[in-house]
Amino acid sequence: MGYESVIFDNDGVLLTLTDMDAHYVGARQAFEELGVVSPSTAHVEAMSIGVTVSELTDICTEYDIDPERFFRARDEALTAVQQALIRAGEKQPYADVAELDRLDCPLGVVSSNQRETVAFAFEHFDIGHYFDTVWAREPTVESLRRKKPRPYYIERAMADLDVSDALFVGDNASDIEAAHRAGIDSAFIRRPHRVDTQFDVTPDYDVSGLEDVVRIAGRRSGSD
Repeated sequence: MGYESVIFDNDGVLLTLTDMDAHYVGARQAFEELGVVSPSTAHVEAMSIGVTVSELTDICTEYDIDPERFFRARDEALTAVQQALIRAGEKQPYADVAELDRLDCPLGVVSSNQRETVAFAFEHFDIGHYFDTVWAREPTVESLRRKKPRPYYIERAMADLDVSDALFVGDNASDIEAAHRAGIDSAFIRRPHRVDTQFDVTPDYDVSGLEDVVRIAGRRSGSD
Protein backbone atom coordinates (compact mmCIF):
# COMPACT_ATOMS: atom_id res chain seq x y z
CA MET A 1 0.00 0.00 0.00
CA GLY A 2 1.20 3.53 -0.67
CA TYR A 3 0.99 6.43 -3.10
CA GLU A 4 3.46 8.63 -4.91
CA SER A 5 1.91 11.63 -3.18
CA VAL A 6 -1.00 12.75 -1.01
CA ILE A 7 -3.00 15.89 -1.82
CA PHE A 8 -5.40 17.46 0.66
CA ASP A 9 -8.41 19.70 0.54
CA ASN A 10 -7.99 22.43 3.16
CA ASP A 11 -11.22 23.51 4.86
CA GLY A 12 -12.81 20.68 6.80
CA VAL A 13 -9.68 18.54 6.31
CA LEU A 14 -6.65 20.46 7.55
CA LEU A 15 -8.38 23.53 9.01
CA THR A 16 -11.76 23.79 10.69
CA LEU A 17 -14.61 25.16 8.60
CA THR A 18 -15.39 28.85 8.34
CA ASP A 19 -18.62 29.78 10.13
CA MET A 20 -21.46 30.37 7.66
CA ASP A 21 -22.23 33.78 9.18
CA ALA A 22 -18.76 34.89 8.10
CA HIS A 23 -19.52 33.88 4.51
CA TYR A 24 -22.70 35.98 4.61
CA VAL A 25 -20.81 38.97 6.02
CA GLY A 26 -18.20 38.78 3.27
CA ALA A 27 -20.78 38.50 0.48
CA ARG A 28 -22.82 41.41 1.86
CA GLN A 29 -19.70 43.58 2.11
CA ALA A 30 -18.97 42.92 -1.57
CA PHE A 31 -22.43 44.09 -2.57
CA GLU A 32 -22.05 47.23 -0.47
CA GLU A 33 -18.63 47.98 -1.95
CA LEU A 34 -20.16 47.98 -5.43
CA GLY A 35 -23.01 50.25 -4.36
CA VAL A 36 -25.73 47.68 -3.69
CA VAL A 37 -26.92 48.77 -0.26
CA SER A 38 -29.82 46.35 0.21
CA PRO A 39 -29.25 43.11 -1.73
CA SER A 40 -31.85 40.40 -1.23
CA THR A 41 -31.08 37.78 1.39
CA ALA A 42 -31.32 35.08 -1.27
CA HIS A 43 -28.67 36.80 -3.36
CA VAL A 44 -26.34 37.24 -0.39
CA GLU A 45 -26.71 33.54 0.38
CA ALA A 46 -26.10 32.56 -3.25
CA MET A 47 -22.88 34.61 -3.34
CA SER A 48 -21.61 33.42 0.05
CA ILE A 49 -20.46 29.87 -0.72
CA GLY A 50 -20.69 27.39 -3.60
CA VAL A 51 -20.97 30.19 -6.16
CA THR A 52 -21.57 29.18 -9.77
CA VAL A 53 -20.79 31.24 -12.86
CA SER A 54 -24.44 31.25 -13.94
CA GLU A 55 -25.65 32.46 -10.53
CA LEU A 56 -22.97 35.13 -10.43
CA THR A 57 -23.80 36.35 -13.93
CA ASP A 58 -27.56 36.43 -13.33
CA ILE A 59 -27.30 38.26 -10.01
CA CYS A 60 -24.77 40.81 -11.26
CA THR A 61 -26.98 41.46 -14.30
CA GLU A 62 -29.93 42.14 -11.99
CA TYR A 63 -27.95 44.77 -10.08
CA ASP A 64 -26.12 46.07 -13.18
CA ILE A 65 -22.66 45.37 -11.77
CA ASP A 66 -19.65 43.78 -13.43
CA PRO A 67 -19.25 40.09 -12.46
CA GLU A 68 -15.43 40.25 -12.39
CA ARG A 69 -15.41 43.35 -10.17
CA PHE A 70 -18.02 41.89 -7.85
CA PHE A 71 -16.31 38.52 -7.55
CA ARG A 72 -12.93 40.07 -6.77
CA ALA A 73 -14.59 42.24 -4.11
CA ARG A 74 -16.35 39.19 -2.75
CA ASP A 75 -13.16 37.14 -2.50
CA GLU A 76 -11.22 40.00 -0.93
CA ALA A 77 -13.97 40.55 1.66
CA LEU A 78 -14.15 36.86 2.51
CA THR A 79 -10.39 36.70 2.84
CA ALA A 80 -10.41 39.59 5.31
CA VAL A 81 -13.21 38.00 7.34
CA GLN A 82 -11.45 34.64 7.50
CA GLN A 83 -8.13 36.21 8.42
CA ALA A 84 -9.87 37.81 11.39
CA LEU A 85 -11.30 34.44 12.43
CA ILE A 86 -7.84 32.86 12.16
CA ARG A 87 -6.27 35.58 14.31
CA ALA A 88 -9.03 35.11 16.89
CA GLY A 89 -8.49 31.34 17.01
CA GLU A 90 -11.98 30.64 15.66
CA LYS A 91 -10.59 28.90 12.57
CA GLN A 92 -7.60 26.68 13.22
CA PRO A 93 -5.86 23.41 12.28
CA TYR A 94 -7.32 20.12 13.42
CA ALA A 95 -5.42 18.50 16.28
CA ASP A 96 -4.04 15.70 14.11
CA VAL A 97 -2.28 17.87 11.51
CA ALA A 98 1.07 16.85 13.04
CA GLU A 99 0.40 13.37 11.59
CA LEU A 100 1.64 14.84 8.30
CA ASP A 101 5.18 14.50 9.69
CA ARG A 102 4.82 10.74 9.29
CA LEU A 103 4.06 10.72 5.57
CA ASP A 104 6.94 9.59 3.39
CA CYS A 105 5.90 11.20 0.11
CA PRO A 106 5.49 14.71 -1.34
CA LEU A 107 2.33 16.49 -0.19
CA GLY A 108 0.07 19.06 -1.80
CA VAL A 109 -3.06 21.08 -1.12
CA VAL A 110 -5.95 21.88 -3.46
CA SER A 111 -8.53 24.23 -1.98
CA SER A 112 -11.60 26.00 -3.34
CA ASN A 113 -11.03 28.75 -0.77
CA GLN A 114 -9.29 31.98 -1.76
CA ARG A 115 -5.57 31.79 -2.48
CA GLU A 116 -4.84 34.63 -0.05
CA THR A 117 -6.90 33.01 2.71
CA VAL A 118 -5.00 29.74 2.43
CA ALA A 119 -1.60 31.46 2.22
CA PHE A 120 -2.35 33.53 5.32
CA ALA A 121 -3.57 30.52 7.31
CA PHE A 122 -0.56 28.39 6.45
CA GLU A 123 1.84 31.16 7.44
CA HIS A 124 -0.08 32.03 10.62
CA PHE A 125 -0.17 28.43 11.81
CA ASP A 126 3.27 27.56 10.40
CA ILE A 127 2.04 24.53 8.48
CA GLY A 128 3.03 25.53 4.96
CA HIS A 129 6.33 23.65 5.32
CA TYR A 130 4.46 20.36 5.07
CA PHE A 131 3.46 20.97 1.46
CA ASP A 132 5.44 20.93 -1.77
CA THR A 133 2.67 22.66 -3.71
CA VAL A 134 -0.49 24.57 -2.77
CA TRP A 135 -3.27 25.48 -5.19
CA ALA A 136 -6.26 27.63 -4.25
CA ARG A 137 -8.62 29.86 -6.19
CA GLU A 138 -7.58 33.15 -7.75
CA PRO A 139 -10.12 36.00 -7.29
CA THR A 140 -11.46 35.58 -10.83
CA VAL A 141 -14.62 34.25 -12.43
CA GLU A 142 -12.45 31.78 -14.36
CA SER A 143 -11.48 30.14 -11.05
CA LEU A 144 -15.12 29.13 -10.60
CA ARG A 145 -14.94 27.18 -13.85
CA ARG A 146 -11.82 25.40 -12.61
CA LYS A 147 -12.73 24.55 -9.03
CA LYS A 148 -13.71 21.10 -7.81
CA PRO A 149 -15.45 18.90 -8.92
CA ARG A 150 -13.38 19.77 -11.97
CA PRO A 151 -9.91 18.23 -11.78
CA TYR A 152 -8.02 21.33 -12.97
CA TYR A 153 -6.29 22.26 -9.71
CA ILE A 154 -5.59 18.64 -8.75
CA GLU A 155 -3.93 18.14 -12.12
CA ARG A 156 -1.86 21.31 -11.60
CA ALA A 157 -0.73 20.04 -8.20
CA MET A 158 0.21 16.64 -9.61
CA ALA A 159 2.22 18.32 -12.35
CA ASP A 160 4.08 20.36 -9.73
CA LEU A 161 4.81 17.20 -7.75
CA ASP A 162 5.77 15.35 -10.95
CA VAL A 163 3.58 12.36 -10.07
CA SER A 164 1.01 10.33 -11.95
CA ASP A 165 -0.47 8.67 -8.85
CA ALA A 166 -1.87 10.36 -5.75
CA LEU A 167 -4.44 10.06 -2.99
CA PHE A 168 -6.77 13.04 -2.62
CA VAL A 169 -8.24 13.62 0.86
CA GLY A 170 -11.43 15.67 1.11
CA ASP A 171 -14.67 16.18 3.01
CA ASN A 172 -17.11 16.88 0.17
CA ALA A 173 -18.66 15.01 -2.72
CA SER A 174 -16.94 17.49 -5.05
CA ASP A 175 -13.56 16.36 -3.66
CA ILE A 176 -14.32 12.72 -4.39
CA GLU A 177 -15.60 13.51 -7.87
CA ALA A 178 -12.62 15.75 -8.71
CA ALA A 179 -10.18 13.04 -7.64
CA HIS A 180 -11.88 10.44 -9.79
CA ARG A 181 -12.00 12.81 -12.77
CA ALA A 182 -8.26 13.26 -12.32
CA GLY A 183 -7.85 9.48 -12.39
CA ILE A 184 -6.69 9.13 -8.78
CA ASP A 185 -8.04 7.60 -5.57
CA SER A 186 -10.00 9.55 -2.98
CA ALA A 187 -10.34 9.42 0.80
CA PHE A 188 -13.39 10.91 2.49
CA ILE A 189 -12.46 12.20 5.95
CA ARG A 190 -15.21 12.15 8.57
CA ARG A 191 -14.47 15.25 10.60
CA PRO A 192 -17.14 16.12 13.22
CA HIS A 193 -19.28 17.94 10.64
CA ARG A 194 -19.29 14.83 8.41
CA VAL A 195 -19.81 11.98 10.88
CA ASP A 196 -23.18 10.94 9.43
CA THR A 197 -22.82 12.29 5.88
CA GLN A 198 -23.68 10.06 2.94
CA PHE A 199 -22.91 10.90 -0.70
CA ASP A 200 -24.06 9.59 -4.06
CA VAL A 201 -20.41 9.25 -5.07
CA THR A 202 -18.25 6.59 -3.44
CA PRO A 203 -14.74 7.32 -2.13
CA ASP A 204 -12.00 4.73 -2.31
CA TYR A 205 -11.44 5.11 1.44
CA ASP A 206 -13.60 6.31 4.32
CA VAL A 207 -11.36 7.61 7.13
CA SER A 208 -11.86 9.21 10.53
CA GLY A 209 -8.68 11.30 10.64
CA LEU A 210 -5.19 11.90 9.32
CA GLU A 211 -3.80 8.90 11.20
CA ASP A 212 -5.85 6.73 8.86
CA VAL A 213 -4.43 8.62 5.87
CA VAL A 214 -0.90 7.86 7.11
CA ARG A 215 -1.80 4.19 7.43
CA ILE A 216 -3.13 4.10 3.87
CA ALA A 217 -0.49 6.21 2.19
CA GLY A 218 2.62 4.94 3.95
CA ARG A 219 4.67 6.07 6.93
CA ARG A 220 7.92 7.95 6.92
CA SER A 221 10.71 5.47 7.53
CA GLY A 222 11.68 5.24 11.21
CA SER A 223 8.43 6.81 12.49
CA ASP A 224 6.37 5.07 15.18
